[in-house]
Amino acid sequence: MKTIAVINAAQLVTLAGPRRARIGEEMSDVAVVNDGGMLIRDGMVAATGTSAQIKRAAPADAEIIDVNGRVVLPGFVDAHAHPVFGGNRVDEFEMRARGASYEEIAASGGGIRSTMRRTRAATEAELEQQALQHLRRFIACGTTTLEAKSGYGLSVDDELKMLRVIRSLGDNSGIEVVPTFLGAHAVPPEYEGNIAGYAELVMNEMLPRVVAEDLAEYCDIFCEHGYFDSDIARRILKDAKRQGLQLRMHVDQLTNSGGAALAAELGATTADHLEQTEHDGIAALKAANVQPVLLPGSVYSLGKTRYPRARDMIETGLAVVLATDFNPGSSPTPSIPMVLSLAATHMKMTPAEGVTAATINAAYSLGRGDKIGSLEPGKVANFAIFDCEDFRELAYYFGIPQTHSVYVRGERIFGL
Repeated sequence: MKTIAVINAAQLVTLAGPRRARIGEEMSDVAVVNDGGMLIRDGMVAATGTSAQIKRAAPADAEIIDVNGRVVLPGFVDAHAHPVFGGNRVDEFEMRARGASYEEIAASGGGIRSTMRRTRAATEAELEQQALQHLRRFIACGTTTLEAKSGYGLSVDDELKMLRVIRSLGDNSGIEVVPTFLGAHAVPPEYEGNIAGYAELVMNEMLPRVVAEDLAEYCDIFCEHGYFDSDIARRILKDAKRQGLQLRMHVDQLTNSGGAALAAELGATTADHLEQTEHDGIAALKAANVQPVLLPGSVYSLGKTRYPRARDMIETGLAVVLATDFNPGSSPTPSIPMVLSLAATHMKMTPAEGVTAATINAAYSLGRGDKIGSLEPGKVANFAIFDCEDFRELAYYFGIPQTHSVYVRGERIFGL
């Protein structure tokens, strides 16, 4: 039995607490142990406490990880990301800098369709090579669990290709990757003007193959004006649920189209984006116990100014989640620390609330809160060590790397 003793942490941020997602004032309690330490046995957390307590409990042959006054956190759980795609959209980034809007670029043939063309043209091996590079950057920012969506293939073969790559990433990257089917991300050009026809393809051909090959845990959809309206979204998601997939939804990003209420109606696990959601939508999410996944990186990257009503959501009692929305068009960042900074400066979430949202609450949104998201006895020893003395520095300093090292199941996968 391999035993590891982590000692001399300026702060061991454990997130110990209720065995559920945290709400309200609970989000501010990240359960810090000053001069903290942790005992790990066979990749699982065995004990936490002060360094002195851990030193006394550690066997003589324990491997010692001396943190030397740094901060230790649970590995970040990124619950909304699009890491598999071909090429990039740096040309559109420049177009936005010159004044074009995201919607204008999409209407001219750019946007999701632009990435679709590159993704269709790429082989599985090429997509995996590029995605592994992305995942190395996630890991370097402290992420140890990542939700990954398809949605840039938009054909039966190409959506399955993406999901096979996502499955392979979980085997080859060192971190856990949670697969989500997002075939209803946009309408491909061959179905131009025939959204209903494409919806039939998603339901009758894509979903059965995804389920038969066990390629996804969740089904997602982009419910938005010009993409998939509430009626079509309802049909697709009900069918996905009938076939055994859990639901996540992109809603109320560009317009308030009632997406939050639809997520509540359908019993979705999460409603993501929510930039345009008002008080009635927030109330509906609370009544149905749907977790909001907020993505300030996409608001920032698109140069928009309306961020989700995070404070209203927290005060309503919602178990808020923060994620990167990493994707080539609207949020090309793998950095949860950057998201923590944006959440503090633009959504007035405290650093503690941000950490809770990106660890234990995110873990519960992926059905893994009993295993990851906090550093408590019996949980997986996924953690990151940061070059700071106070966890609040992760949000305070932005645009600089602070990750010293990253561990999954007690094994170092990044750093010295």
